[in-house]
Amino acid sequence: MTTLLVLIVVVLLAVALWQLTKIFDLTQVGKFVNDTQVANDNDNKVNGYLMFGFLVFIYVTTIWCLVYYGHFPLMSDAASAHGPEIDNLMIITMVLIFIVQTITQALLHYFAFKYRGRQGQQALYFADSNKLEFIWSIIPAIVLAVLILYGLYAWTNIMFVDEKDDKDAIVIELYAQQFKWEARYSGADHVLGKANVRYIEGVNNLGVDLSDPNAQDDFTSSELHLPKGTRVIFKMRSQDVLHSAYMPHFRAQMNCVPGMVTNFSFIPTLTTAEMREKPAMVEKVATINDIRAKKSQQLIAKGEAGLDPYTFDYLLLCNKICGASHYNMQMKIVVDTPEEYAAWLKENSPKTIVQAVKNAAAEAKAAETPAQTKDSSSTKSNDTTVVAQAEPK
Repeated sequence: MTTLLVLIVVVLLAVALWQLTKIFDLTQVGKFVNDTQVANDNDNKVNGYLMFGFLVFIYVTTIWCLVYYGHFPLMSDAASAHGPEIDNLMIITMVLIFIVQTITQALLHYFAFKYRGRQGQQALYFADSNKLEFIWSIIPAIVLAVLILYGLYAWTNIMFVDEKDDKDAIVIELYAQQFKWEARYSGADHVLGKANVRYIEGVNNLGVDLSDPNAQDDFTSSELHLPKGTRVIFKMRSQDVLHSAYMPHFRAQMNCVPGMVTNFSFIPTLTTAEMREKPAMVEKVATINDIRAKKSQQLIAKGEAGLDPYTFDYLLLCNKICGASHYNMQMKIVVDTPEEYAAWLKENSPKTIVQAVKNAAAEAKAAETPAQTKDSSSTKSNDTTVVAQAEPK
């Protein structure tokens, strides 16, 4: 509401200023006024100074944004082994952008003032300059080549796993659907069973091929648990539309495309408990809880329930606008110590998909009422009788 009021005030001020210029024009009636619509030296000089004013506005706005919003980007405390490389690449890129932006904007506005139009002055025209074209082509080419090579190095660490890491890695499938995530663990054999959307039926909502030997120990979880210090290989599928698996604190993101399997991998380096104790995170959580406390007071005053205190958790988010409830498509990620992860795995590994399907079938069979059984028997008896009567004597 406040933003709307500010916009209305700005529009009204603009209208008022426009009306004042009309009044000023009326006061000039009978006087000599240059209405040729051709800029004179004074007009060009004023526009030149306005360009300098706009340059100051750009710099002041940039500095203000850095001071007040600079803490929002995740530029520290990466929770994966490759995270610092991604952060360094981001910092280098942003520094280069700010340097180039500062220099080019200063030159642009300075030249607009220095070479402003003057009475009787004619601009110098030349078709081309090989020297200038070489300079402004080779410098960006070198800078971009360095950034791309650095980026490819970081990308390789995420996408490609050597045989040594692959042998000790944990394989987890992330299954995306509107609007939730589900994780499938490969069990003791570290091999995920085959899956296809055509096999989706009942509790087998991931379409796992139950006849595949590698699928016999697979189990699912609505909470993603990862062990610290161990490489995790993610295999991603989508049931319906394009999703994007985004784990901001692990500096990882990959599209989940219907009809194909995508993948990436990383090594978690900070448990959930360790991240919660980071000074920057403690400060951020305290700030969020202050905001929630004020909001809770407003809700309680209206007779509504207050907000619970916020506790940090890693999250798996969808970074594609995949539908009406896209904002709610998230999964909690828990990074455990190896011992905690082993205990969680021991507790959940018996809950296999195969066993869940068997239990569902047994429950469905037990749910059949005696009346249904009697009707079924009666139907069979009637059918037999009909067939007997139809036989020739």
